[in-house]
Parts: sequence; C-alpha cells; structure tokens
Amino acid sequence: MLRILPRPRTVAQTAAAERHFRWTPYLFLLPYLLFFVTFRLGPAVAGLGVSFTNWAVVGQPQWVGLANYEAMFRDPRLLTALRNTLFFTALTVPLLVVLGLALAIFLNQPRRGRTLGRVAVFTPYVMMSTAVGVVWTWLLEKDYGLINVYLGKLGIPNVPWLTDERAAMYAIVLATVWWTVGYGMVLFLAGLQDIPEELYEAARIDGASSWGLFRYITLPLLAPTTFLVILLAIINSFQVFDQVYVMTSGGPGSATLTLVQYIYVTAFQFFKMGYGAAIAGLLFALLIIFALVQTRAYRRGLKGASA
Repeated sequence: MLRILPRPRTVAQTAAAERHFRWTPYLFLLPYLLFFVTFRLGPAVAGLGVSFTNWAVVGQPQWVGLANYEAMFRDPRLLTALRNTLFFTALTVPLLVVLGLALAIFLNQPRRGRTLGRVAVFTPYVMMSTAVGVVWTWLLEKDYGLINVYLGKLGIPNVPWLTDERAAMYAIVLATVWWTVGYGMVLFLAGLQDIPEELYEAARIDGASSWGLFRYITLPLLAPTTFLVILLAIINSFQVFDQVYVMTSGGPGSATLTLVQYIYVTAFQFFKMGYGAAIAGLLFALLIIFALVQTRAYRRGLKGASA
C-alpha cells in the first residue's frame, strides 16, 4: 500500500506559519490586555497627569506643575500616614510569613483532618473585606465584644481596642493577619509539596534532626516561595485600606491613618484630586523601591549560597 507523503512547505509557507504561531499567544492574551489597559494602565497614566494639576473633580483642571509634590514635604498628616503605614507593615509582614510557614508545615503533615484545617485557615481570605471589618469591629467592641468578654474572665479589664490610640493599630494588625494568613499558607504549602521527599529520607539516614531538616533543606528550598510571600505581603500592607476604613476610619485621631486612607480622604472628601494623585504617585514609587531592594537582596543571597 502506497503512503502519500505531505508536500514539503515552501519558504514562504514556513515563514507564514511561524508568524501565525507567534501571534497565537497574544490573541489569547488580548481580552486580559484590553481589560488591563482600559481599567489599570490607562487610569494610572491619567492619575499621573492629574497629579500635576489642581482639580476639584468638577471644572477644568489647572496646571500647577510640581506644586503638589512640593506640598507633600510640608504636610504633617502625610508624614503621620507614612509612619503608620510603615509601622503596620513592620508588624504585619513578619507575622504573615512566620504564621503562614508554621501553618503550612503543620497542615502538610500526614494527619487526619488536615484538609479541613486547610479550608478553615484559607476561608477567611475569600471573605469580603467589609465583612471582615464588621466582624472584627464586633469582636473588639469595648463593652460587649467577645475578646473583652474572655479577657474579663481572666481578670483583665476591658481594652478599648478601637478607641485607644495605643491599641487601635494592633487591632487592625490582628484582623489583617487573621484575614490574609491563609493565602501565605497556600503558597508555602505549594512550595513544601515541590520539595522531593527523597532529600528528607537521605538526611534522616545520615542522622539529621528535625531542626536540621528544616534549616538545611526546607528553608533553602523555600527561598523563592518566601521571597514571593514577603513581596506580596509588603505590597498589600502598604495598600491597606478596607479594614481601616470599616473599623476605625483612620482614627482615633490619626492613629490608624494610612497612605491609602489619606489618599481617599484627600481626593474624595476634600476633593483635592491633584494632591491625592500625587500621594498615590509617592505610594507607587515606594512600592517600586521596596520591590527592587528586596529583589536585589534575594539575588545576592542566591549568589552567596551558590558561592
């Protein structure tokens, strides 16, 4: 039986096929790219332009050049918001990383109920931020909140979590960690399950302890995952808004005023859209700086480990 072979392609047909192959992935990405350009990149570029103007939402924007950026250096409330944001980030990020890793290691063990435990830890993350804020406002209420009720049974007087300037930020941190630790746990779980079990078995045969397994196998091989968790935690912490808005609205006083909260107040309550856009530009620059510094430190760590 004769077999009919396909005709060989010409140079033109081969070039056309390669061009078609190159464009295929972009066609699949096109819907997302259109959404990104329309609702993300476009507003960001427009916001940068607004930051050079004096605009009160209505009327025509007036060009003021760098006046909004110069005003930031004379704004004490902006300094307070920046200090509060840095303090919130310094508290939240280590807790999210340590607790996320600890929960991932615990729920990665072959024990009964680990699936239910994973669901229980991750479920708060899929809740709406407003719902999380309302729930924790009830829990932290001074007189009838559940947390103060149990503290009272231990002989501890009621703590004004949301009305005391010294305690309000810790309340925001507590609610945020409970809400978002499940996301870091899932990322760490994925990293743990990518570590070959043969490495642990070989180390146990050589007499390695549990701490040795964690220090010399788990931590080094989780370095990329840890880098990702820290980076995402920093970015999200700098953009904290929802739980602050629902639980304290930036108060009492300015104790929980954060950068995004201040942007909202400036732009949508005092209608200083140009100045609010300038603060948003500052926030964007800070996030870029932190991301670059962390990426460089991570790469140096990799080079040092390989050397």
